[in-house]
Amino acid sequence: MTLAAATNENLADLSNTLIYSAMAVYTLAFFAYITEWIFGSRSKVGRTAAALTAAGAAATKAPAVTVRNAGGTAVLERPKVVVRAAAGARDVPDGPGAHGGDEKGDLYGRIAVSLTVLAFLIEFGGVLTRALSVQRAPWGNMYEFNITFSTVAVGVYLTLLALKKDIRWLGLPLITSVLLDLGVAVTVLYTASDQLVPALHSYWLYIHVSTAILCGAVFYVGAVSTVLYLFRDSYENKIAGGGTPGRFAGSVLERLPAAASLDKFSYRVNAAVFPLWTFTIIAGAIWAGDAWGRYWGWDPKETWSFITWVAYAGYLHARATAGWKGRKAAYLALIAFGCWLFNYYGVNIFVSGKHSYADVGLSALRSVGF
Repeated sequence: MTLAAATNENLADLSNTLIYSAMAVYTLAFFAYITEWIFGSRSKVGRTAAALTAAGAAATKAPAVTVRNAGGTAVLERPKVVVRAAAGARDVPDGPGAHGGDEKGDLYGRIAVSLTVLAFLIEFGGVLTRALSVQRAPWGNMYEFNITFSTVAVGVYLTLLALKKDIRWLGLPLITSVLLDLGVAVTVLYTASDQLVPALHSYWLYIHVSTAILCGAVFYVGAVSTVLYLFRDSYENKIAGGGTPGRFAGSVLERLPAAASLDKFSYRVNAAVFPLWTFTIIAGAIWAGDAWGRYWGWDPKETWSFITWVAYAGYLHARATAGWKGRKAAYLALIAFGCWLFNYYGVNIFVSGKHSYADVGLSALRSVGF
């Protein structure tokens, strides 16, 4: 074995060690986020909704008040009780996050964010050493794409926090899914370091794949907030109808922003990254022209990239022109993200085409019991 080969092998081993170390630190961050949600008092949204719900229940039981005035009578209707934030309004104010303004909860939340930053840096080191071990961009197979994708997703979250966006409520579901993603990567999708197939030897690899990873990470953040919106919206609907949510639902959902805020956040995230996804498809077409002599051939990957583009375009168009907001728009957003997921996992693993160079197939899945 030459010195260069030994060095590359040592770098590959170091990369694996760093990825596993990042998973360990993400696990600590996961427990810190849970502790924040446990010890943090309910957010202002939750406290306000609970108080108004109690007032609403009392008002519902009370009869209308009849007042005599100057020989006449007037009936005063029961006051209308607002228990949710309407779109574009602030009927129920947003709280500061999962910690709910509680000092102890806030302390654990800060610890969780610090651990997330540390895990992000370790995972980034794992991605970097993986790239150094093969002396190329670390996007040659699904394992490398996965570890880079989760790194970028956490990076998007930390960047929004650094920009003073109040999204610490996103930490717990995000880190939970990142741990699942890395677990799949190191077990099912792991592939030893190797050189790229000839079609990937192009500077377009850095342009096309890097933007695809960034778009997927941002779409993923939007999808997580959309799912949280659906749960929070159901919770607010139940309160508005005079119902009483279960203890678990209340303790979790009262620590989220108002449904209208979650809806707006997911829309802005998806709308912001959609032009970059358009560029990703165009860049892929140009690369295909250089590599295969044609810009578009309806390869399964190309087809599903276009389907994903149409799905997100339909979602944004419906919100902008048809006035679709709330649950209908959320379902469209999740369908669009589902198309992106199938484009990545389904097409790469189960469908043969010119993009079938991920070195992971049905045999790999069967080897781990799928």
